[in-house]
Amino acid sequence: MKIALFGQYYQTSTAETVQKVLSFLESKQIEIAFESHFLAILKEKNIVTKNYETYSCHKTLNNDFKALISIGGDGTILKAATFVRDKNIPIIGINAGRLGFLATIQFDNIEPLLQKLLDNDYAISKRTLLSVQTTPEYKNFCDLDFALNEVTVARKDTTSMITIETYLNGEYLTSYWADGLIVSTPTGSTGYSLSCGGPVLTPNVESLVITPMAPHNLNARPLVITDDTEIELRISGREEQFLVSLDSRISTVSKDTIVKIKKSPFTISIIEFKQESFLNTIRKKLLWGVDKRN
Repeated sequence: MKIALFGQYYQTSTAETVQKVLSFLESKQIEIAFESHFLAILKEKNIVTKNYETYSCHKTLNNDFKALISIGGDGTILKAATFVRDKNIPIIGINAGRLGFLATIQFDNIEPLLQKLLDNDYAISKRTLLSVQTTPEYKNFCDLDFALNEVTVARKDTTSMITIETYLNGEYLTSYWADGLIVSTPTGSTGYSLSCGGPVLTPNVESLVITPMAPHNLNARPLVITDDTEIELRISGREEQFLVSLDSRISTVSKDTIVKIKKSPFTISIIEFKQESFLNTIRKKLLWGVDKRN
């Protein structure tokens, strides 16, 4: 059995987490492969001294891994998804970050939940992604043209709002006058969209959310649509450029660019354990039901 390990940064909690994961997997004689940059960071910090098999990109990540363990926060899982893509390797998130809606495994639960992984005692949550196509075409969107959380268009280098003319399956919806617009998957509904007043969606619903960012037209509200809808955005404003972001990957495009967004042809698999289910996670993270008066 082979398991891939992935991380982006070194934090104070990284060393102990990595050592605990390695100790458990090696005691079970599991083959381990590190993302090459992450391994270099760990060796520089003397957290890891041994040599391990490595992978450096999507092409060198083989399909024969049982899972990819992401060590970090939700942003690390978003980055891990760019390595996995359509290889159907499920991702487990060990939280070494802050909030953690995707990276739900806490330090104290690492060993028992990894044992459940080895025992196949888990569920797979298939997560929708969004693909982007622009006219004219930009190189930044040719290879990594998908997002697990959201696609966002936003103003750049100005305090002036932009106008986002929005079409759904070719039919005109409205023109948002705002700082920007978020198109979110169910996975991303607990992220940027939620911060801007969007609803929380359970991961298995076949829907997307369109959420305006600080709209000037105050009757503009988040809109839930079916995930087979093709969205077309046309942006205008005082400036010549605006921003398009796919999760944490941001690009600058000219204001005459047409942005088309639709559901990707593949999904990302997230491993879920009963103890760390989505409902349990949002109840804990969002403090639902907590009343400090009692």
